[in-house]
Amino acid sequence: MKLSSPIPKRRARIVIIPLIDIMFFLLASFMMISLQMSRTANIKVNLPPATEARQDYKPDMVNIAVDKSGVAWLEKQTISLPELSLVLSNRFRADTNLPVYISGDRDALHGDMVNVYEAVRSAGIQKVAFMTSSQNPASP
Repeated sequence: MKLSSPIPKRRARIVIIPLIDIMFFLLASFMMISLQMSRTANIKVNLPPATEARQDYKPDMVNIAVDKSGVAWLEKQTISLPELSLVLSNRFRADTNLPVYISGDRDALHGDMVNVYEAVRSAGIQKVAFMTSSQNPASP
């Protein structure tokens, strides 16, 4: 005959709710720490020129220059960024294979070059290149 014990039998169980709470805490901690670590300091750099670059001016290319004060030049005339975007979008409609070359002064700020690049890309142009000068530039 089998007699039952007066002490109830306890089953082993795994409680995962505290584990989930700990994992969310660790995830939030790592996210907050990684956000603080992603701060970058921008510094001005003087980029070196390329040694094999040649200036290649052709009539079917669009050459945009940025001087050290941040002004964009198109066909030897100053142009604002909205006007540049409008001119480039009109030319892109006429020729969808339009290449654009952006050249910048050695002392031009990176942000000014990026603004011109964004104006070119907003016109839909995909073929964009940056021009550099040789180390011994030829006098004009």
